[in-house]
Amino acid sequence: MNHLKALRDLGQSLWLDNITRAILDDGTLARYIAEYGITGLTSNPTIFDEAIGGGDSYDQGIRDKAAAGKRDEALFVELALEDLRRAADLFRPAFDASGGVDGWVSMELSPLLAHDTTGSVAAAARINAQAERDNLYVKIPGTPEGVPAIEASIFAGVPINVTLLFSTEQYLASANAYLRGIERRIEAGLDPVVGSVASLFVSRWDKASADALPQELHNRLGIAVGQQTYRAYRELLASDRWKKLAAAGARPQRLLWASTGTKDPNAPDTLYIEALAAPDTVDTMPEKTLRAFADHGTVRGAMAEDGGDFAATLEKIAQAGVDVDALAARLQREGAEAFVKSWHQLMQRIADKAQSLVGAAR
Repeated sequence: MNHLKALRDLGQSLWLDNITRAILDDGTLARYIAEYGITGLTSNPTIFDEAIGGGDSYDQGIRDKAAAGKRDEALFVELALEDLRRAADLFRPAFDASGGVDGWVSMELSPLLAHDTTGSVAAAARINAQAERDNLYVKIPGTPEGVPAIEASIFAGVPINVTLLFSTEQYLASANAYLRGIERRIEAGLDPVVGSVASLFVSRWDKASADALPQELHNRLGIAVGQQTYRAYRELLASDRWKKLAAAGARPQRLLWASTGTKDPNAPDTLYIEALAAPDTVDTMPEKTLRAFADHGTVRGAMAEDGGDFAATLEKIAQAGVDVDALAARLQREGAEAFVKSWHQLMQRIADKAQSLVGAAR
């Protein structure tokens, strides 16, 4: 039995947190769409670094682009967009059937721009134009410098996946940036429909806090923050401010659950998927987690719109000595730094491959 259907029936979109040329070439992604009902995917520098380093699928592309004079980021962007265009075309039926609500793929900005507002806006516009696909999000991190870039990009009509969100406060900052961008578009007489999702990272909370918490509080912090953020999301959608925008034709920026693979080997491998079952959200899953839930996942009902017992859980965690606000800021900072590290590794991997492949062809 495929247990993923219960999540879809509840009103949640299921996306894949991975892309490689191999799963495009061998039909795996098409099979996930057909058998699992996957309607989108996400990518990041770490995923591409592992994909390019994991075999020879990209060698011909690197060889050809390097021989044509492409280097570094320019070479990578072309390489990545080749994959993402193919994936976007596979998801185009879902995009069309949902009126543009579903069926998206995502391309990350260079993480070197995480603290560069102007550079992020310009790069997002370039990637959006270069992609030549209506169903491609550009990923901008919800850092303090990223928030105004989100607003400016939405105003410019660039679909945005806000990444590296770890707290309700960080989510609300990005959600309000989205609203301001849409409000500015309406005021300027522009189409109010610009796609966006806000990606809350979940499992990293529990990995980061495990050593500071007693066993009975392990693997509870990420879910509690998810519950708290879901309540804020529902409150925003019920607000007069949003209702005014919806009446003008705008669509919600959907809440997306990211980092949903279980990090603790002693915890259930479907822990976060079961806990974060909620309508009008997106759950993006690593392949291993996707297959695990399809095999033995359980849906016990939708997450409570009021967040359930998150407040009691957060209070216990605070009493145990974990400063949740400080940890949220640290996780966002460390997440951005991790993507920078992967980016440098990726650029070096491409440069090394380009040198060896072009040299071998001579």
